[in-house]
Amino acid sequence: MTRTQRWTLAAAILGSGIVFLDGTIVNIALKKIGQELPTSFLGVFEGQAYVQSGYLAVLAALLIIAGALADVYGRRRIFVIGLLGFGATSILCGIAPTLEFLVLARILQGAAGALLVPGSLAIITATFDGASLARAFGLWASATSTLTLLGPIVGGLIVDKFSWRLAFLLNIPLVAIAVWASIRHVAESRDPEADHRFDWIGAIVGAGAIGGLAFGAIRGQQRQWSDSVAWISLGVGLVCLVLFPILMATRPRPLVPLSLFRIRNFAVINLSTFLIYGALYVSFTYTALLFQGTLGYSAQGAAIVGLPSGILLALLSARIGGLAGRFGPRIFLVVGPLIMAAALLWYARIPASSAPWLADLGRPETLIPPVDVLIDVLPAVILFGIGISMVVAPLTSTLMGSVPANHSGLGSAINNALARVGQPLLGALIFVAITASFYSSLASRAPGLDPADPAVRAAIVPLNPPKAGVPADEAAAAKEASIDAFHLASLTSMGLLIAGAAANGIGLRSKRTARRPEADGG
Repeated sequence: MTRTQRWTLAAAILGSGIVFLDGTIVNIALKKIGQELPTSFLGVFEGQAYVQSGYLAVLAALLIIAGALADVYGRRRIFVIGLLGFGATSILCGIAPTLEFLVLARILQGAAGALLVPGSLAIITATFDGASLARAFGLWASATSTLTLLGPIVGGLIVDKFSWRLAFLLNIPLVAIAVWASIRHVAESRDPEADHRFDWIGAIVGAGAIGGLAFGAIRGQQRQWSDSVAWISLGVGLVCLVLFPILMATRPRPLVPLSLFRIRNFAVINLSTFLIYGALYVSFTYTALLFQGTLGYSAQGAAIVGLPSGILLALLSARIGGLAGRFGPRIFLVVGPLIMAAALLWYARIPASSAPWLADLGRPETLIPPVDVLIDVLPAVILFGIGISMVVAPLTSTLMGSVPANHSGLGSAINNALARVGQPLLGALIFVAITASFYSSLASRAPGLDPADPAVRAAIVPLNPPKAGVPADEAAAAKEASIDAFHLASLTSMGLLIAGAAANGIGLRSKRTARRPEADGG
């Protein structure tokens, strides 16, 4: 690997890594955000959902147009603009005075992040070739996982000892390094045949479908389906959802060329990506809330307990990327999601009595985990780490090997959009199920409590500690209800992973199709 290739890979890792890193750190900070930020018209659990789903919805909605912009105006140029925007919006998140302001800042941060992920993979594709490309993707997966591995540990320490606000500001030095490396070492690349006219109508309609459905479902459940804004949002989302494929089939220069989906592996890998990554993002969010908000883990304990998954991902990704290049990706993309599904099945048995890990790096005696952590959590964490290690590099190399080189930015953007859109859409449905399950269970465990009372819903929130003044028996009932709701979320996410494994097993062709197709998409 040449010096230019090393720095190019480093820039791509940092650029995409901060997008992944931000999601993991924010998960650790969600409990404190809900407790500390005032809110005027959002519910706490609703706001926590928007902090993640709003970010990912905008990220998903703009990824495809961002990939197209990169192919036309230069992948390095768009990548650097995205880095600068991500740094600026990270500062806005760090100074947010209210929960509503933070949600808005996260939406803007998602827009900046959309310029980074497809650009990073397209830059790697333009710099490496052949066997070195599969290895580069493995190194990318390994290094980004190491970055996200260290991030939550540092983030947990910051959240516990200082403020959740500093968790967002961790992005700034990483952005600075990535900007320097990009300007100094990354070669500019673009698609010389790309058209400079973009399908902005398609982008707006796609964003309307994602945002309308996700916001409408979450808002409607939070307001017990009595909010007219939620119903209007759902209506807009449904209309846009119906219009989007029609536009893609009829517009002269569609945002998403449907011809790409005639490539079998491209179509299959995008379907499985939607299912698998939708399950992953939902699981990460609700698991982080469960540990801290329901079981009582410290932020550092919640971060450290996930360490084995990150270590396994960092250690195995490059190796599995090489093996997938030799033996084909299908076996890894079937077995990996099934192993992750087994991890979620293990989580679905976690009891309300599971002892929390009150880890504090300043108090060494707390760093020894309770036995319950080793029984209730560690097996799932290890299974999850093994499973995701078998997915990341093979999925990426299969995707990038299935599209023509001149469409690498667009192909990456489509896949990343589907990966992120799974969380707001599938996450909104699971939010509805969790909230309904929680308040139904709460009503059965505390018969004198009216879960439809707005005051009750303000004081007792799913997967969060009850507010001060809630009687002990009601707090205990709320904890049991949160566990029941989490079990439902785990089983639902497990089903999505099994469906993703089935799609890969049935749909993917042998490794012969891993070679890059001709530029006509056939």
